[in-house]
Amino acid sequence: MYPKTSETKVLRDPIHGYIHIQYQVIWDCLNSREFQRLHRIHQLGGVFQVYHTAEHSRFGHSLGVYEIVRRMVNEVEDINQSLSEYEKIQVMCAGLLHDLGHGPYSHFFESLQTQTHEQRTCQLILDPHTEVHQALCRCDHLLPQYVVDILMHRHTKALMNQMISSQLDADRMDYLLRDAYETGTSYGTFDLERILRTMRVKNGVLCMKESGMHSVEDYIMARYHMYWQVYLHPDAKSYEILIQLFFSYYCQSDIHIPVFECLRHEMTNEEFIEMDECRMMYGFQESSHCEDKILREYAKAILDRHLLEWQEDPSEEEIQAIKKKIEAAGYDPSLWFVEEKKKSSAYLPYTESDSIIWIWTRHYELKPLSACSEIVKALLRMENTLEKRIYYVKL
Repeated sequence: MYPKTSETKVLRDPIHGYIHIQYQVIWDCLNSREFQRLHRIHQLGGVFQVYHTAEHSRFGHSLGVYEIVRRMVNEVEDINQSLSEYEKIQVMCAGLLHDLGHGPYSHFFESLQTQTHEQRTCQLILDPHTEVHQALCRCDHLLPQYVVDILMHRHTKALMNQMISSQLDADRMDYLLRDAYETGTSYGTFDLERILRTMRVKNGVLCMKESGMHSVEDYIMARYHMYWQVYLHPDAKSYEILIQLFFSYYCQSDIHIPVFECLRHEMTNEEFIEMDECRMMYGFQESSHCEDKILREYAKAILDRHLLEWQEDPSEEEIQAIKKKIEAAGYDPSLWFVEEKKKSSAYLPYTESDSIIWIWTRHYELKPLSACSEIVKALLRMENTLEKRIYYVKL
């Protein structure tokens, strides 16, 4: 038996109604300083500059992922029967802690460090000095490593890896529903209850009954619409590019803003824990009064939402004309012009290159979703086009 709380802890949540915590290790991890820091990290980076109610945090999302995992291990009979109590604790902890290593403004922060947020998450969990590591060890001294194994897709029980990170996982299911709710859009809605009711485990693999396939198709289309309408919104990207320009200039200069000095090197875990969006915002406020004119202009643009202009697929002639206008307005194009190229295939709603959603057919066979769904077949035929978008100072 693993220690439980004196009574079930219940937290209200706009997506799940209630989040239930029964194990002491979950409660202790939630109350660790590393997890509490997630209150101060926006879930959606610069999206709140476009959808003004998208102020929700990684804290709320992480709790939501935990709650979906908790329901999966308790309510999905095949999963319940496939895992021991200890394995259920492992995967619930992984769901709760999966975003521990996110820096300010979501994925943007990774451009300032050589580590991914997944790598930082694992570092924090394995660091014996962190409160979250100590909370896990109070339950079992091997628990931190098991949690990291799940997050790094190394756990010997593939089912547990799939529950946290796959094409149909607790992470994606929570953030789609939560982000749709918080942005005031309906793009990300799908039938979570139906997915949980038709989820199965066959041959050690997480899969869906064929009767639940339409709910999965809705989920995939929700991802498609959320990416193109919310996550990849050019104005949200404009805000993040402003921050990137700020730090690119700052880190190559000899200017010293004390709060940002730790960004000139690979941050220690302690420096990382202290770096949140409150600290970032204070640094921008300090920079808006510094002696360097460029840094002041960047900082004021960030603070006052003076976003960059943007244009889709410009010709080379248009690019050169815009650069001349930038110069004529007294700006340096090398500091105020950014060209972005990316493959849209990176944002397709479903691919089978990383993992497959498996369907348990009425004939008792496991088949890839693409072999069963006409909608997914069509999505997989979408062209991998190259897009170009330019951002530049508003003239």
